[in-house]
Amino acid sequence: MDESAVLDLFRESGAMLEGHFELTSGLHSDRYFQCARLLMDPPRAELTARALAAKVRTRTEGLDVVVGPALGAVTWAHEMARALGTRAMFTERKDGEMCLRRGFALEPDERVLVVEDVLTTGGSAREVVSLVRSLGATPVHVGAILNRSGGNPFAADGLELSALASVEAELWKPAECPLCAAGSPAEKPGSRPGAGVGGPAR
Repeated sequence: MDESAVLDLFRESGAMLEGHFELTSGLHSDRYFQCARLLMDPPRAELTARALAAKVRTRTEGLDVVVGPALGAVTWAHEMARALGTRAMFTERKDGEMCLRRGFALEPDERVLVVEDVLTTGGSAREVVSLVRSLGATPVHVGAILNRSGGNPFAADGLELSALASVEAELWKPAECPLCAAGSPAEKPGSRPGAGVGGPAR
């Protein structure tokens, strides 16, 4: 599946929105990618996961588990784990800290693929990477459906990133947003209202 086919899936599923949006990172943008709409169709979710699994398989030999941050990557982590034949887990926040709950646990030296649906700042996924390492497991790669960060936010962590598509979208701090200056109200469709910069951004 090439990049144009991936973006077509976003359009067909109504998952690519254009307008004025406040992301859960606190930044404003003229585009919003709602992966829940893409992943709500099981055949489409399976197709997308198989495509990314084919890209990361050689980079994740001996993989034990796929982990993604809630809420956006819960379904995505499960689909990726199914495509790769591993276990799936998701992290949550408790008192503002990323953690594993619901009986999820990582064993020392387990090899972990960290996934996110859409990467903007990569903040949540970096928190997952840190959590995995703090538990004695080893993050081996990061995978996403869509990368809108303009690069690899995990290079400083020594990790490669694989994404099915990369896009450029305008991002502004609220005080610098030209859409706000023009009087356009920002919609806030994210899963974590009120999140500060560094939270999961779409």
